[in-house]
Amino acid sequence: MPDYIHSKFKRTDFLPTTKEEIEQLGWEQADIIIFSGDAYVDHPSFGAAVIGRTLQKAGYKVAIVPQPNWRDDLRDFKKLGRPRLFFGVSAGAMDSMVNHYTANRRLRHDDAYTAGGKHGMRPDYPTIVYSEILRKLFPNVPIIGGGIEASLRRVSHYDYWQDRLRPSILLESKLDMIIYGMGERSVVEIADRLAKGERISDITDVPQTLFISKNESTEGEIVLHSYEECLSDKRKQAENFKHVEIESNRFHGNVMYQSAFGKTVRINPMCPPMNPGEIDASFDLPYTRIPHPRYKGKIIPAYEMIRHSVCMHRGCFGGCSFCTISAHQGKFISSRSKESILNEVKKVTEMDDFKGYISDLGGPSANMYSMSGRDKSKCEKCTRPSCLHPQPCPNLDNDHSKLLDIYNSVDNMPGVKKSFIGSGVRYDLAMAPNPNPKVEKTNAQYLRNLISRHVSGRLKVAPEHTSDRVLDIVRKPSFSLFRKFKTIFDRVNKEEGLRQQLIPYFISSLPGCLEEDMAELAVQTKNLDFHLEQVQDFTPTPMTLATEIYYTGYHPYTGEKIYTAKTDKQKLAQRAFFFWYKPEMRRQIHQELRRINRPDLLARLFDKSAVQRTKEHYRASKGAVSKAVGKNTKGKRSKH
Repeated sequence: MPDYIHSKFKRTDFLPTTKEEIEQLGWEQADIIIFSGDAYVDHPSFGAAVIGRTLQKAGYKVAIVPQPNWRDDLRDFKKLGRPRLFFGVSAGAMDSMVNHYTANRRLRHDDAYTAGGKHGMRPDYPTIVYSEILRKLFPNVPIIGGGIEASLRRVSHYDYWQDRLRPSILLESKLDMIIYGMGERSVVEIADRLAKGERISDITDVPQTLFISKNESTEGEIVLHSYEECLSDKRKQAENFKHVEIESNRFHGNVMYQSAFGKTVRINPMCPPMNPGEIDASFDLPYTRIPHPRYKGKIIPAYEMIRHSVCMHRGCFGGCSFCTISAHQGKFISSRSKESILNEVKKVTEMDDFKGYISDLGGPSANMYSMSGRDKSKCEKCTRPSCLHPQPCPNLDNDHSKLLDIYNSVDNMPGVKKSFIGSGVRYDLAMAPNPNPKVEKTNAQYLRNLISRHVSGRLKVAPEHTSDRVLDIVRKPSFSLFRKFKTIFDRVNKEEGLRQQLIPYFISSLPGCLEEDMAELAVQTKNLDFHLEQVQDFTPTPMTLATEIYYTGYHPYTGEKIYTAKTDKQKLAQRAFFFWYKPEMRRQIHQELRRINRPDLLARLFDKSAVQRTKEHYRASKGAVSKAVGKNTKGKRSKH
C-alpha cells in the first residue's frame, strides 16, 4: 500500500491499535478490545473492522490488536490493558487451518490476510490460543469469540487437519460466549447489557450466540447427540448435521443443545435476515477502506483483491454441499439499497489509486441480489437447505431486473470506465424458468449483458463436476446446463466480436466420486476443448454436508453409504485426470484405467495408436497374471 494513499487520513480516523493511539483519542480505557488473526484493514469486507465500527457507532470505545505475538512475553496482549466491558476474539476472515494448510495438509508459505503475505503471523486455532492467554492475564474479564473459525466450529465437528472429531470450540477454548454468523446485531445487544451491569453468564437469550447452559432443554428445543455419542457412532454425527443445517437455514429456528465432557452447550437460533436499512447501516459506517498506516506500504494480498470492489448483499440460497456460506450468513438474501451501493462506488472512484475499473459488483453468489420467495410466508416455514436443488423452488423469484439496473447505474457514474463481476455467477439461477415471460426475457438479457460488458477477458463459473450423480450429492445442477450456458457464452462472444474465455472450476475427490467419474470428466471437458486450470481437491471443512459424508461415510439426509476418496493415492489418482493433456500424466492415466478395467475410455481421451499400445499392454499384463495364477494354483486342491 503506497504511503501517499494515507495522506487524506489521520491515525485517529482508524480504530486504535496501540496505547499511543488510544491516548491521542483522549481515552483512559477502551470499552472493548478485539484481538484478530488478520491484519487490520478498515474495510467492510474484514470482520474485525465491521464489528469494531458497529460498536463504535453504538457509542463504545473500541480498539483492535491485529495479529498479536503469542510466542514472546505476551506484551501485545497486555499493552492496551483491561477493557471496561469485554475482549473480542476472532481467528480472522478464514478458518486458521484452511489458511495455514493445503488440501494435502502441507503448510502454506504465505498468508493473504497478512502484510507482505508473510506466513506465521497467527497460530493454529487462534480462537483457542488467544482466549487462553487472555483468560490467564485477565481472569475476570468476559471473552467473546466470533469470526469464521468460531462460527463453523460451534458444534461437534470433524477436523480434517487433525483427522478427528472435535467438540464445540467453546469447550476447547476459554471463551464465555461465541457469536456465530454475521454478528452486528448480537454484539451490540451484548455490549449494551454488559454496560448496564448484567453478568455475561446471565445473558442467555441473544440470537446467534452459544454458551455453556445451566438449564435443561424445554419443549420445542432440539437436543443433539452428545459429543461422546458421536465419537462412538458416526451415524449420530451425521444425524446431528441434518438438524444443524436445517436450523441454520430457517427463518425462525429452534434452540439446540449439545453436551460434551459433562457440560451442555446451548446454541440460540440465527437472527432473521437484515432488512435493507440494517444492512445499509453496516456498509455505510465510516470505514477508511484501506489498511491501517502501521503496515507502512506493505501489500496485504486479500485487500488487493477487493480494494476496488463492492459487495451488494449477504447470504446464499445455493446450498452447495462443500460450501459454508449459508452456515455462516444464512440462505436468505439481505440486499443493500441501490443508494447505499452507489454511494460506496462513489467512494471507490475517489480513491487515489482508482483507474476507472470496479473489479467486482458481487456477493457470495454474484447474481442473487434482491432475490427472495414470492410468498414470504412460505419462506418463513421452509426447511430446504437449497432453493436451487434438486430443482429451483417454484416460489423463488429469480428476476434479475434490479441487478441489471445496478450494473447500468454504476457504469454511468462519473469516473467509472467499466465494472466487472468477479464473484461467482450462478448460471443455473439466471437460466431457471420463470412463469413471467417478461422476467424470462430480462434474465436472458442479464446473461447477455454479463458476458458482453462485465467480463475482463475470462468468465469463471463453477460446474464443479460432469457426473450428474456426483453433482446431485454436492447440490449442483446437471452438467448439461453448463453446456447450454457455454452455448450462450460462445454465441454472445461471436455476435459481439469478442474473444473471451470461459473458465470452469472443477473439484476432484468429491463425495461419491469414483475414478471412472473423473475419467468421464476428462473426456467431456476434452470434447468441449478445455485444458483445465482452475481445479482443486476437495478439502473437508467444518459444517458442510460434504465433510460430514467424508467423515461419517453416510449421507445425513438419506442414511445412504457413500464412498469418498481419502488416501493420498486415491486423491492423486483422481486428480491426474484433470491433466490428461500433459504428456507426463499419460502413463499414470493409462495405468489407472487399466486397473479399473476401463480401457474403453482411452479411445475417447487419446489417439488410436496410443490406445492400441495400451490395449496390447493390458492384454499382455492380463496374460501374465493368468499364467502366474495358474502356476501358483497347480497341484493345489480347492477349499470350496
